[in-house]
Amino acid sequence: MGLPDGGRHGFTPAHRARLEAALPVLGARLAAALPPEARRVLFLGTEELMYAPLRLAGALEAALRAAAAAGPDTGAGTLRDAGAHADPDTGAASREPGVRFSSTTRSPVLPVDDPGYAIRSRLTFPAHDLPADGPDTADPGVRHVHNVAGGDWDAIVLVTDATGDTPALHAPGGLLDLLSRHTPVLRLVVLPSRTPLPAPLRGPGFSSYRPDEVGWLLQDLSDVALEAPTEEREEAIQQGGAHYAESLPVEYQPGAEYQRLFDAALAASADRLAQAVATVTDTVLAERTRPGAGTTPVLVSLARAGTPVGVLMRRWAAHAHGLELPHYTLSIVRGRGIDTTALRRLATDHDPADVVFVDGWTGKGAITGELAAALAAFPGFDPSLVVLADPGGCVRTFGTREDFLIPSACLNSTVSGLVSRTVLRDDLVGPDQFHGAKFYRELADADVSGRFLDTVEQRFATVRPGPMAASTDREPHRAGLAAVERLSEEYGIHDVNLVKPGVGETTRVLLRRVPWRIVARRDAGDDIAHILHLARTREVPVEWTDDLPYRCVGLIHPRFTRGATGTDGRTTA
Repeated sequence: MGLPDGGRHGFTPAHRARLEAALPVLGARLAAALPPEARRVLFLGTEELMYAPLRLAGALEAALRAAAAAGPDTGAGTLRDAGAHADPDTGAASREPGVRFSSTTRSPVLPVDDPGYAIRSRLTFPAHDLPADGPDTADPGVRHVHNVAGGDWDAIVLVTDATGDTPALHAPGGLLDLLSRHTPVLRLVVLPSRTPLPAPLRGPGFSSYRPDEVGWLLQDLSDVALEAPTEEREEAIQQGGAHYAESLPVEYQPGAEYQRLFDAALAASADRLAQAVATVTDTVLAERTRPGAGTTPVLVSLARAGTPVGVLMRRWAAHAHGLELPHYTLSIVRGRGIDTTALRRLATDHDPADVVFVDGWTGKGAITGELAAALAAFPGFDPSLVVLADPGGCVRTFGTREDFLIPSACLNSTVSGLVSRTVLRDDLVGPDQFHGAKFYRELADADVSGRFLDTVEQRFATVRPGPMAASTDREPHRAGLAAVERLSEEYGIHDVNLVKPGVGETTRVLLRRVPWRIVARRDAGDDIAHILHLARTREVPVEWTDDLPYRCVGLIHPRFTRGATGTDGRTTA
């Protein structure tokens, strides 16, 4: 279910609602695992693992009573009266059926076999959860369980977590062995172990953004050597079958002419950017705020292109509405899916229904499909993606469908808080760790992240507030994908993953990949001035056309990347 087993891992109202909804089903499954004649059942937790077993015990009791009320042919266990039994708590004969709950403990209590004494019996067994609290580290110590002996149990259900399901639990003289001597039916339930989830990273320790502006659901890999020259990296991916997210390209450092183009692009596009930020943020607030629940959206941007957009949306919400929206950024990797540890962190701290996923722009819609597929296993999260620009016609919530230059696409880390692309590699990222990224502190002198944000924010006073107009056609049309498929065939590439549409994606091709050629619309104007500069610098031919829904499209060189950028991001040949 993906739920914490109790408060030690954080248990929110959203977790409680999911648990309450699932308990009847879980109770019925437990009842079906018991024999029909089971009348007195002991449900045991193990030490601090008590909350989940207690709730499961209550669900089992409810299921057994429901089955008893429905009659003997229900196929589930019942709580039929099977004669008098000695109650372990009082020592008196009792005909009352039911499920009793208890837990093992490290604390021994003196048992006294007297009807008026609370603790009538005690079983002692070796600890099975790999502690070292005995006389020396080789001695696991002992544990105890009280009032099991003499209980006349029809069945005992023991609940532990994966950490406690060790050979010592199953060994002769272990807890299961002792319990089996006091019941004809013994069942073991093992819950997945939960390790403490990592906390978000924040500036200035990680990134040059202010700590309140974004929480990075990433781990810091700054000390790991991950970069390689572009051609070597892509050739290694193609020949060795490595995933593109297992390494990083060398960070591009712009010269004076390219930096001038960035400055000009920022000045020219700041008004359009501010308007798109206002429109998309107000649309999200209008459609995703839950007034009755007293909640506002939680912005979760896709690292790294979505991060500056999420920060700007947060700033607009504060400027126009006085709202301080939570904002995080997480990793999603084509062919590998979303960071599930990050999703668990979000579900621990917030209601998944409040999460809004944010990105910078759409190309042909690959990430929208990746996001929807990744969230299928995480109910409660809305898989819709909101973007600043949707030239591909892939989403319903956007600031504009115009393909214009978002200056944050012109640079890499130096306009994104000095943070690299995300990294996912088995030897660096464990099952309970976030995907990784690097913080390029050494590039602080070239950092324009704050200037980019401040320049756009200064235009907030001149934009038109309000959500998308009611007349806006918001249905995804995916005309961009059709154009990409056409270009792929016209140029003999036969792989849409080598065709990167739009100003932002074309810029990425020139900065990070091995470009083959650029196809540009004749009326693209100054929005592609930086692209033309990069193409000249890298000696990439530019071909002009009038028939594109985008201002430009970048074609990756098939010789280096045909295998490396297949549909799963891995080499196929």
